[in-house]
Amino acid sequence: MSIRDRIDKMVRVLMIASKPDAQELAQSAKITGAGIAAIGLAGFVIFITAMLLSGAGHL
Repeated sequence: MSIRDRIDKMVRVLMIASKPDAQELAQSAKITGAGIAAIGLAGFVIFITAMLLSGAGHL
């Protein structure tokens, strides 16, 4: 595939792409936030479990 073909495909994608409306942007933000929270919670649970299993959880 030549460089010109790649540029043409990139331009075509940019021409088709559109700016999301407010509702779509809000939905994306909620989904992204939920994903970040889930990953953070999983990391926290793993951290607490590791601390308890290693005995470092005792004050």
